[in-house]
Amino acid sequence: MRVYLPSTLGGLARILRDREVGPVPLTAYAVTPALREWYASADLEELEYAAMSDAAKASLRLLAADPGAPSRRVVIAAEVPDKAVTFAVGDLVDADERALVRVSEPIPFNRIASGHVDDAEAEPDVRAARGAIEAADAGDDDAKFTVDGAAGHDLMWYATQELRDLFP
Repeated sequence: MRVYLPSTLGGLARILRDREVGPVPLTAYAVTPALREWYASADLEELEYAAMSDAAKASLRLLAADPGAPSRRVVIAAEVPDKAVTFAVGDLVDADERALVRVSEPIPFNRIASGHVDDAEAEPDVRAARGAIEAADAGDDDAKFTVDGAAGHDLMWYATQELRDLFP
């Protein structure tokens, strides 16, 4: 199963150093039955984009918790065994967590498919969004608008061998 893991540049540096994503359990996003039901008209590519977008928003929460981190969202795409993934079903799924899953095994580096990182040009909008994410989560419409400003930036795609190039 393809999963999308929210991270930061510091988290990505640890992944590159340790050659795995961990410790478990890992919070990730994927194409779940709840996401398929909610977005029934979508094809797989659109569903994966929705899951990755949720992971990018979760990256903002990680950035908000780490004031010293560079203001660039990071999402790691990886292939994991289905048996390592669990998700809520039915009425247990919150509307904002349709793609949320838990991964119960560390992910070795060779299971990472790609990395997705904000371009430096997105930093001002991401900086504003990381400061507004808590208020947006609480329902503040102005804060949601600010968070949407960061979401308007597409994440840049990096092959695994290119990820080291993000660090001087």
